[in-house]
Amino acid sequence: MRLDKFLKVSRLIKRRTVAKDVSDQGRVLLNGKEAKPSATVKVGDELDVQFGQRTLTVRIERLTDSSRKEDAAEMYTVLKEEYRKREEDPFGL
Repeated sequence: MRLDKFLKVSRLIKRRTVAKDVSDQGRVLLNGKEAKPSATVKVGDELDVQFGQRTLTVRIERLTDSSRKEDAAEMYTVLKEEYRKREEDPFGL
């Protein structure tokens, strides 16, 4: 399954066009390497997705072409969630 489709079907990202844009910006790593939207994902792969100050690491557990909202979370397991601290502004701006 394509990376951008997995991100959309698993509901990690709401729209496939947004998933494509995020991948094109280099904010998605597949098994530790930058991944294009067309990269093929398979069960057992690890994804690192950067959402602003938050990075989410998940392992792919299941692939389906479509899923209900209730079943989407079963497609992956969250391994790690990290938050980067914002740089302190010495001027308070």
